[in-house]
Amino acid sequence: MLQTLEVEIDEQGRVHPIGEAVKLPAGPALLTLLAPAGNETAILSEAALAEDWLKPEEDEAWAYLQPGK
Repeated sequence: MLQTLEVEIDEQGRVHPIGEAVKLPAGPALLTLLAPAGNETAILSEAALAEDWLKPEEDEAWAYLQPGK
């Protein structure tokens, strides 16, 4: 039976289960590393937002912040 456990890995590479009374079972396992939370939403929304960001009127609206242009 497959089971997913939430863990945290410290700087020394030791794995610590998260939660009360969680004991890691002995035996083979697979570890999936997750990207730090916080940037996932930005990455997922970038393509949708780029449609608006790349319009000429956006460049005009923000031109005053680019002194060389």
